[in-house]
Amino acid sequence: MKDLREDDLTMNDSIFNEIIDRRNTDSLKWDCCKQRFGREDILPMWVADMDFRSPDLITEVIIKRAKHGIYGYTEASKKLSEAFIGWMKNRHNWQVDSSWIVYSPGVVTSVNTAILTYTKPGDKILMQTPIYYPFYSSIRGNDRELVANPLKSNNGYYEIDFEDLEKKLKDNVKLMILCSPHNPIGRVWKASELEEILRLCIKYNVIVISDEIHSDLVLKGYKHIPIGSLSEEAKKICVTLNSPTKTFNIAGLSISTAIIPDTELRRKFIGTLNRTGANMLNIFGLVAAEAAYAGCEKWLDDLLLYLEDNLDTLIEYFETNIPQIRVIRPEATYLAWLDCRSLPVRPEKLKEFFVNEAGVGLNDGVTFGEEGLGFQRINFACPRKMMLEGLEKIKNAVVKLY
Repeated sequence: MKDLREDDLTMNDSIFNEIIDRRNTDSLKWDCCKQRFGREDILPMWVADMDFRSPDLITEVIIKRAKHGIYGYTEASKKLSEAFIGWMKNRHNWQVDSSWIVYSPGVVTSVNTAILTYTKPGDKILMQTPIYYPFYSSIRGNDRELVANPLKSNNGYYEIDFEDLEKKLKDNVKLMILCSPHNPIGRVWKASELEEILRLCIKYNVIVISDEIHSDLVLKGYKHIPIGSLSEEAKKICVTLNSPTKTFNIAGLSISTAIIPDTELRRKFIGTLNRTGANMLNIFGLVAAEAAYAGCEKWLDDLLLYLEDNLDTLIEYFETNIPQIRVIRPEATYLAWLDCRSLPVRPEKLKEFFVNEAGVGLNDGVTFGEEGLGFQRINFACPRKMMLEGLEKIKNAVVKLY
């Protein structure tokens, strides 16, 4: 495991190793432990935000904008769109046209907007489970029918069940929510997998809503491919959702993009945003996003190196000290899927075990779907010392079980 001696730390390590007190900052992750877990005295390693400062440039532009002193109604600037277009071309090899871009407060907002726009009550919407849990309420809360296409685990490597996918899509499914890269599994879908999804959705006239919020957080050896970039046919049925919020740790600034090449799909989407009043953006989110896309690429590259080291350390720690828990190594994101089914703890009691015995707050796997029963999701985007503290707590709790 990585040695944390101060004289061995690189400049980049020292930036991300800084432990920052986030309590009393209205932090969902740190200030809501009592409501979420029943206890305040736990180490939160759950919700997907990072315990690192955002890039200095983002802080600087926010301060500069705040000093202006007037915070009126907003609209995205041409500079922001140009920065985003450059980012998509440089990072993901997709030449996005400025006319395709629609801004919204967040990816979940856009998912709900798409559901309201392209389906009606009672329509079937498919997603691949286990999956990011807010999508469940997006479907059911809008009175649509959820259709699950469970991922297949091949000794911990998750794959798409295409036979089941086709069977489900042909049964009058109207919309598919794709999570790419996938949360919580961490898969980066291959071109062949995405092409088969497109083939089936085109065949059965299904619109694809692709959540690609983790696309900038792809780890070494993998490459994210935006599904909407694959063909002219893809542009006709795909709505690609993205945001700088996960990448640069600015989730509280509420800013995201929907890339919608098809004119009619885009027109209808914008209409729903206007009707629901979700078309007004956060003034600080706008300047933060522009700064992120225009000037923070080096920060991201450094972050990815640190996350890779954290992940290696986490996996080695579990293998060496807690072999009863298996880490499903993610190909992207800063979230690891933990297989806890070998522990002598009933799956439905896992959350209680980690909270009350280990003193850590993780995401209970079953919230991502019934396929997540027996699993937990851990966030490793934190200073390494903090992560090791959490792992030590888990180890001590597991030892007491035997």
